[in-house]
Formats: sequence, structure tokens, C-alpha cells
Amino acid sequence: MNISPQTVSDLCRQGWDIVRVSDLIPDSSPDEDILELARRRGMVLVTQDLDFSHLIALGGYNSPSLVTLRTSITDPEVITSVLLEVLPNIERALREGFAVTIDDGGARARKLPIE
Repeated sequence: MNISPQTVSDLCRQGWDIVRVSDLIPDSSPDEDILELARRRGMVLVTQDLDFSHLIALGGYNSPSLVTLRTSITDPEVITSVLLEVLPNIERALREGFAVTIDDGGARARKLPIE
């Protein structure tokens, strides 16, 4: 599932540099192309799609950093609130190459590459 345009807009208003992938490449682009785009541009990928964690782990990649949302509530306002709470605390790790999972119990981070 994609991140809501409302969440992207709300995060932009709060000063975060965030874009939807579909604003940069076609919606039909394979996940590998999305990872390559994020890697080339030094972006962090924020997603609710578990496939990206799998691809990064299997590929042994050290970038892009990844934030995977695995919350039980997917309402855009709730997701925005969760991200605004967590992102400032993990910002440095994301610059260094981490995979972060945010779920109902909090956030956990693993340094990339995942072994």
C-alpha cells in the first residue's frame, strides 16, 4: 500500500523533504527501479510495502535507507502523526543507512546491509 498523498502533503508542511514515487516515475515501475531511484538520489524510502525490506535484505544493499510502516491503523492522519513522532529520532540513522520498522509497539532499526 502506498503512503497517502495527505501524509506526504502534511509532512511537507512540517518541513520534511518528501515526494511520492509516482511523481517521479510511473506507478507501474518495478520495485527494483524504485530502489535504484532512491539509491541514486540519496533518498529514504518510506513504505507500507513489505517487499522492499525483502529486496534490500536479499540484495545486501547498504542504501537506500528504508522506513517500513507495519501499523494496524492505516488512516493518513494516524500515519502522519506516527511519522512526525518517529522521524526526528531516527533521522541520523537514516542518513547512515538503516532499515527501520515502525509498528504498533514502536520502532526498531537495523544497520544496512542486513546480514
